[in-house]
Amino acid sequence: MASAWWPCLIVALLSSSMAFGFPRSPSWPLEKRNVLDEKADDIEVYSTKVSCKVTSRFAHNVVTTRAVNRADAAKEVSFDVELPKTAFITNFTLTIDGVTYPGNVKEKEVAKKQYEKAVSQGKTAGLVKASGRKLEKFTVSVNVAAGSKVTFELTYEELLKRNKGKYEMYLKVQPKQLVKDFEIEVDIFEPQGISMLDAQASFITNDLLGSALSKSFSGKKGHVSFKPSLDQQRSCPTCGDTLLNGDFIITYDVNRESPANVQIVNGYFVHFFAPQGLPVVPKNVVFVIDISGSMYGRKIEQTRDALLKILEDIKEEDYLNFILFDSDVTTWKDTLVQATPENIQEAREFVKNIRDRGMTNINDGLLTGISMLNKAREEHTVPERSTSIVIMLTDGDANVGESRPAKIQENVLSAIGGRFPLYNLGFGNNLNYNFLESLALENDGFARRIYEDSDANLQLQGFYEEVANPLLTSVEVEYPENAILDLTRNTYQHFYDGSEIVVAGRLVDEDMNNFKADVKGHGALTDLTFTEEVDLKEMEKALQEQDYIFGSYIERLWAYLTIEQLLDKRKNAHGSEKENLTAQALDLSLKYHFVTPLTSMVVTKPEDSDNQMAIADKPGEASYQPPSSPYYYVDGDPHFIIQVRGKKDAICFNIDEEPGTVLRLIQDPITGLTVNGQIIGDQGNSSNSKNRKTYLGKVGIVNSPMDLRIEVTTEKITLHNGAAQSTFSWLDTVTVTSERFSVKINREAMVVSFGKGITFKVILHQVWKKHHIHLHFLGFYVLDSDKMSTKSHGLLGQFFRPLAFQVSDLNPGNDPSKIHATMLVKKYRLAVTRGYQKDYRKDVHNGTQVGCWFVHNNGQGVIDGVHSDYIVSDLF
Repeated sequence: MASAWWPCLIVALLSSSMAFGFPRSPSWPLEKRNVLDEKADDIEVYSTKVSCKVTSRFAHNVVTTRAVNRADAAKEVSFDVELPKTAFITNFTLTIDGVTYPGNVKEKEVAKKQYEKAVSQGKTAGLVKASGRKLEKFTVSVNVAAGSKVTFELTYEELLKRNKGKYEMYLKVQPKQLVKDFEIEVDIFEPQGISMLDAQASFITNDLLGSALSKSFSGKKGHVSFKPSLDQQRSCPTCGDTLLNGDFIITYDVNRESPANVQIVNGYFVHFFAPQGLPVVPKNVVFVIDISGSMYGRKIEQTRDALLKILEDIKEEDYLNFILFDSDVTTWKDTLVQATPENIQEAREFVKNIRDRGMTNINDGLLTGISMLNKAREEHTVPERSTSIVIMLTDGDANVGESRPAKIQENVLSAIGGRFPLYNLGFGNNLNYNFLESLALENDGFARRIYEDSDANLQLQGFYEEVANPLLTSVEVEYPENAILDLTRNTYQHFYDGSEIVVAGRLVDEDMNNFKADVKGHGALTDLTFTEEVDLKEMEKALQEQDYIFGSYIERLWAYLTIEQLLDKRKNAHGSEKENLTAQALDLSLKYHFVTPLTSMVVTKPEDSDNQMAIADKPGEASYQPPSSPYYYVDGDPHFIIQVRGKKDAICFNIDEEPGTVLRLIQDPITGLTVNGQIIGDQGNSSNSKNRKTYLGKVGIVNSPMDLRIEVTTEKITLHNGAAQSTFSWLDTVTVTSERFSVKINREAMVVSFGKGITFKVILHQVWKKHHIHLHFLGFYVLDSDKMSTKSHGLLGQFFRPLAFQVSDLNPGNDPSKIHATMLVKKYRLAVTRGYQKDYRKDVHNGTQVGCWFVHNNGQGVIDGVHSDYIVSDLF
């Protein structure tokens, strides 16, 4: 019963390619050009249409964009669409000058082999690559001849899931330019009747929205239309820019005169169940909260804020407790306590004082909470007609105590014993989300990612609201024996207020006259049974709306739901069971033309040869994980952070030197790349140099074979290409490209790439310009260390080759928030301390906490030689 987002998506970008090329001729330096000022006037996007048909919660969506190349030369045109993560793509075609090139869904391994063959023979491009919070991005580019027209058409389907009493349709509207014929049409058909329908946009005023938007519903039908004229799309009356950039949200719900609704078409049935007006079952909830050091700062603050708000909403008949885990486990109370006003006030004080410290002992934290719930039930200290829930929040992998994911899963499954659900909330990216999801799924719950954004506390509160009001427990949906086949999941631990249970299947006898369904569950006061009887002849008359709805929608709904549930089961299956589940899900994916994690869509592009191919894949949550290649960077005071090849943990150290000192960061004799960094100091006048903060103030990058030098300071970026020179400020948005390298600059980062993908990133950290102490400073990041040679050296470069180290003798020391340990490395035994540094690769403003073992004394014992060996005379 995880919440879903609107299946209807929308077009994000259609434009000609706009990368800037700086030729290798003596015309350097060229005049600076701002990417944002460049217009794709040659490519006219004259039509973008989104057609959505929703029938009994099942959505069929088609996005069509048409463009023409008005230039006198071929142009590359890109089609980008963001679609819901829970949707399955079912078709994609591109049509050029009347010739259509279709997409074909194939088994992933078959598609992969075709794709690899094409890679070896010519250029290729991937389609679905990136994922966001609610959406994943589909993108494809194609060359269009002068004067030619191109049409892109993407189709996808999804079952809408009810959340907090409504179905929400979430569309990302971002066409990037004015479109003559822009249209969103949504038709909704619900046999139960529509009870409410609304539509809102974040990017347009109510006055303008009112004239561009129409919405209506009556009986079983609802309609939403959004058709802004060119003038309504303009960001100002005389502007050529569009204001269509934001969220378009449609919400609706259906009539619920009966708690259940059964629909049958062509031998397939769907059963919706969502009773109204039941009393809430009291709940016993244990919050298991990660307070390890990586929760430092904003994460722990947002967690406290969310828990304080949740405490306001807990009902007095509920019971609760807080389990905190880092290296050890701390409990608020020894047993569950009732949510009386006095206990809630005491809980608030406890939550306000939650602080981060130590490492991550997930196993013991969970087992403590589970044991507490089991004991409360055994000793009858909670109401007999109550239900239990475990909610865990963590931001990292288990790294102390039992840290093997498989063993933790085994321990938790045994401890819970099917008695109540476990919900896992994963904070940020630096965690094993697949483990959290598997752990939750096999204990009747689900996992949810909490994104490290300003609204993380609202995300936590939103999740709690989903599970705050259980109306039924131990729910079973039953049908006449021997009357159905291929039934989807029909048992649920809980039914929550505002949600919906959906069961689908096939009838053994398509000509049967009557159909009966029973739903049984334990309520707050008594056990309940809900019976729904259907006259199939009457239903057939009621569903004669085929001109309004799309054909075999219940069969496709059944297939969608079955595949989704088979894939979930597969995550915890092994051996022959996993093979069987995989085979079933694959067969259905191919039969119904769904792009799922087991299939890919192969698109043959018409450009140069038959070897031009693209692959549409289903990214899944795993695509949110940080890159698997090790990370190496310098940021902060100046902190060197090294995740050594083959290690999941990291080492960090500082270099304490005087401002003006230049340090050799990387020197690679094979690639000819050298990177040096100059230290700057803060503006304080401290006579004690140990208290002075120092940072990277300049970075010099040299590529000797290219005769290229790049000097990066906090004020400007200077490119020396032989004798030519170009200078850019951080206020410029610029892309410089040649056959051998590219440089991209925006207001907060510079990315430079060489040859086969060696990429460096320099981040600008800006402080308040009137600050009396701190100065702007830089961070330097190696993004593709695997492309550098193992002969590299320097304070960062030497770690591009494997380094063996072991950590033992963990102890809290005088400060329990700082774990002390012994590191065995290069035959040295070093005293190290657990620390946390910020990684700003993905989030330039807030960064992500990275755990590391801090090596004292300028990294002595870990680096080759001593730090002074790496001091050089100047930046180049």
